[in-house]
Amino acid sequence: MGQIPHYFIAIPVSTELKEKFFTWQESLKQNISYKVWPHQEDLHITLKFLGAVEEQQLKQLRNNLATIIHTAFTLTVGGIGTFGKHDNPRVVWAGVKKNTNLEGLFLKIESVVTEIGFPSENRPYRPHITLAKKWLESYHARALDEAKEQFAADYFQMNVDEFVLYQIYPSKSPKYQIVERYRLKRG
Repeated sequence: MGQIPHYFIAIPVSTELKEKFFTWQESLKQNISYKVWPHQEDLHITLKFLGAVEEQQLKQLRNNLATIIHTAFTLTVGGIGTFGKHDNPRVVWAGVKKNTNLEGLFLKIESVVTEIGFPSENRPYRPHITLAKKWLESYHARALDEAKEQFAADYFQMNVDEFVLYQIYPSKSPKYQIVERYRLKRG
């Protein structure tokens, strides 16, 4: 019997921004060491991690996500931040500026998925684009502080006209594959 596939819901990053953030990753790799540098095609803004999803629940999930009505919007993304301790952060990310439209979409998705049995999120929603994760010992806090300064003023506009359901393929690269796209209404 095979393992149950894992899924998550996210906003895909535009091709243009994937290229920009890939150059950021290449620059960061020169001075900081992380075990995982996500593939350029895997860059996204997570809305909800679902984990293992059985086939019957997946069908219901796909149908319920299709009922969400939300207007397309624009995000401002950029700058570098971290999750974890300053001297050994576990994640390096590009930020997403606070946005009420994004928060509204997150809440609609949260409502739809909890209705069919997925646990509700118990932490505040902190949207970001993961650039690196799983810190390695040769890390230097000063190098990351310098990178934060280097990219501090770099912010970009990103049009959001869809969200997607991704399936995770841990042994592949890129490891995320779109299962279904959900279009947002034109404003």
